[in-house]
Amino acid sequence: MSAYAPPAFEAKICPPDQLASRIGALPRPLVFTNGCFDILHRGHVTYLAQARALGAGMIVALNSDTSVRALGKGDDRPVNKLEDRLAVMASLACVDMVTWFDEDTPLQRILEIRPDILVKGGDWAPERIVGAAEVKGWGGSVHSIPFIHEKSTTALLEKIRRL
Repeated sequence: MSAYAPPAFEAKICPPDQLASRIGALPRPLVFTNGCFDILHRGHVTYLAQARALGAGMIVALNSDTSVRALGKGDDRPVNKLEDRLAVMASLACVDMVTWFDEDTPLQRILEIRPDILVKGGDWAPERIVGAAEVKGWGGSVHSIPFIHEKSTTALLEKIRRL
């Protein structure tokens, strides 16, 4: 048995069934974003920092392993299992809470969390972002953040395979 306590960031990991009891502790306005975040890279962390700057707190919902596979990104995806992706995401200072979803989209998490600000990357037009109508309906805003660094996990994996 280790004499060391678990890292404090692990407390930021919130199972979906605990969202209702924990979401009230997050500062508002609350930013929500989601994605696979399989192999974290510069594009991801830049985007996450920019998203967080739009509000006082941020929650990130990760696609579960089953949900990632349903996206058709490849038979070997995700590279990192959900529990590992959750820990890496929770360790980021810009993230206040991290949860996950098994469905094809994060709509159920968005409805449960009721964020003030909904954010996706620049490859998503605001009107195509899942939950946009709902967030706007309760007075929130929706943002599509342009990419500064043209990075992707898929491109990174292709580069590794060529080595």
